[in-house]
Amino acid sequence: MNRLPDILLVTGLSGAGKSTVLKTLEDLGWEVVDNLPLSLLDRLLRAEPVPREGPVRPLAIGSGATTRDFVPSAIIEQVERVRAAGKQEISALFLDCAPDELARRYDETRRRHPLALDRPAREGIEQERVLLEPLRRWAPRLIDTSRYNASELAQRIRADYARPGVGEPTISVCSFGFARGLPPDADLVFDMRFLRNPHWDPELRPGTGLDDDVAAYVADDPAYEEVIGKIEDLLLSVLPRYRAEGKSYINIAFGCTGGRHRSVHVAERVAARLRAAGFSPTVVHRDLAAVPHDALEGRPDGQ
Repeated sequence: MNRLPDILLVTGLSGAGKSTVLKTLEDLGWEVVDNLPLSLLDRLLRAEPVPREGPVRPLAIGSGATTRDFVPSAIIEQVERVRAAGKQEISALFLDCAPDELARRYDETRRRHPLALDRPAREGIEQERVLLEPLRRWAPRLIDTSRYNASELAQRIRADYARPGVGEPTISVCSFGFARGLPPDADLVFDMRFLRNPHWDPELRPGTGLDDDVAAYVADDPAYEEVIGKIEDLLLSVLPRYRAEGKSYINIAFGCTGGRHRSVHVAERVAARLRAAGFSPTVVHRDLAAVPHDALEGRPDGQ
């Protein structure tokens, strides 16, 4: 695109990836507002931009069927009115997805469709598609996410909406399982298999590195604090050098055997340390939903 908008309306089908898009835009330095009621949306769009020093942060507004007072025709009217005024560049992105893929996602995550809380998800999907059809036809940009996973969609958004001077460099922190292969785009890979493995604790095995008890178990390893601290220090030393060299994308990967416990916790910890230092990493847990298998984890020798 020749010029990125000052305001981007992000809408589309529930389950098509709006949360992923908004989170990625936020990581890119955009200001993000989600599910703003229609009356407040009108005020926001009519408000004069406040002058400020430094790069102007663009604004992303998420809206969909779960937004209060959601009326597609009224939203289109409001956006067109702002465009006609010519004071700010405003655009819209519609996220589409095939019905079968949406149904699969709802079945896999066991979430209820917001328009079919007591009915099959497919009924809600079809109802929502009819409701949003005016927005789908009107939106200047459309992304069909049927063949994207969350990581791939985030990469697409980074490529399309990254701004010079805003949110750079783009840093991704990924957890993964060596049993399922290395991330193909990783720039820096750290192996966490030296840490004791929660998989071999029956009470911790069903959990993930996002759970407090699993994280505490991993952090209690005698080697944990020294090694992870050194990794963090290394990253804080090299990331500014990458930025100075103009590297736009830096992909940091933490691996363990299955990609559900140790690497997940360490990725979250390191990302938090980077945020505290002023960076804005996107965190992706590639194998978090994988089914644990003893055969993949090897023998629990020494544990």
